[in-house]
Amino acid sequence: MKGMADLYKTILFLNYGLLLTVIVLGAVKYHILNPKEKQYFYCTAFLFFIELLNLVLPYVFKLNDTSFIYPFYIAGEFFLLTGLFIRKLDWPKYLLGLGASIAMGFMISKYGFDEPANADIAKVVSNIIIICLSGVMLIDEIKKTSVQNRFLWVDASIFFYYSVSVFIFIIQHQIVNLSENNYYILFTANNIFSSILYCSLLYTFIRLKK
Repeated sequence: MKGMADLYKTILFLNYGLLLTVIVLGAVKYHILNPKEKQYFYCTAFLFFIELLNLVLPYVFKLNDTSFIYPFYIAGEFFLLTGLFIRKLDWPKYLLGLGASIAMGFMISKYGFDEPANADIAKVVSNIIIICLSGVMLIDEIKKTSVQNRFLWVDASIFFYYSVSVFIFIIQHQIVNLSENNYYILFTANNIFSSILYCSLLYTFIRLKK
């Protein structure tokens, strides 16, 4: 069990390093991103901010319970990623407003009334919507073979990562008595797929040219 926990922590801190590298490189290449591509940087910066809070609050401010960040993370992730794909698909702008309204409505409902009681339900629904949008985006990109898309591998990685995340969430809640070892196995797998996503972002930013 200790070995599985150590592996989980190793991959987790590897992800922190990858995410920080992506942020720095994305900031360096920010000026050559077009308006739609800049949304990838915003999404990564938001995720970095969430991870930073999860590190700083327990270790610096001695706040062990950081679960209150979770609804904000779900809403922000949903708004930024749905906004990314809506923009790239050139769908009507009112859909951006709809996405923002859903994200804001969820936070008001959760923080104000604690509904839904289990925020993982909202996370799964959010992930499914992101999967659908990224899938449509990939189909559209495959059809437009003559159009250069510099973030094709990132879009594919987003589709893959969120598909796996939904699967892991479903397994987690189907198993009533999830042992500590099984917990580490599931979330180590999730972290590995996070690493793939961060590596695709890193690879893309490295290759970016004017």
